[in-house]
Amino acid sequence: MTQTHDYENTLVNIYHLPLIRTQKLMFDTQQLKVHYHWLLFSSKNAVRYFLPYIEQTSFDKVAVIGKKTEAYCIEHGINVDFTPDLYSQEGFLDAFHNECSTSILIPSSQGARPLLHETLRHQGHKVCKIDLYRSIPYLKNIKKAHQLVDEKKIDYITFASSSAVRAFFDDSYELNSDIGVVTIGAQTQQTANQYGIDNISANIQTLDAMIKKIIETRE
Repeated sequence: MTQTHDYENTLVNIYHLPLIRTQKLMFDTQQLKVHYHWLLFSSKNAVRYFLPYIEQTSFDKVAVIGKKTEAYCIEHGINVDFTPDLYSQEGFLDAFHNECSTSILIPSSQGARPLLHETLRHQGHKVCKIDLYRSIPYLKNIKKAHQLVDEKKIDYITFASSSAVRAFFDDSYELNSDIGVVTIGAQTQQTANQYGIDNISANIQTLDAMIKKIIETRE
């Protein structure tokens, strides 16, 4: 498992090696002095990095993408008003129907796909995107992951983000063909395809669904 956050599942033996780390960025806090109709979080990391600023932010409602993000908000006393059934930018855009000229604050990763905020602006909303953090390669873990693959100690490697895929393959590393690759999310799968990596993807964008897909494939 190469995603940032810990994950456990009794059905499989897991090596947890995050391939990327997050690094806090500075931003103009004057952007928080505007009142927003919606505060939109697209990841758990976005919530974590924004928590120190939430008390000084004026907003009416909170929208999130993903049940893990929603759970993390609730854990920290943030009421969630809207979560789409599909945990992706596309799923949010399909399900979010609000009047135009709504003001939306999106604290997120510097490298987040622009689809979300660009589409919302195109729909007539007033969107402010704040770059809270950025992703950087976790070189120690990348080396360890390569070693595990080379020594044939794993059966599958999983990717939950495009950043993790790029971190793993960007040094021209060639994956042993005996190792299965499982991705979560259409964007992650597309990135793996760009590297010429055969992979399967879970139908539902959760880590539990990813493990279920692996077990189904083994059977």
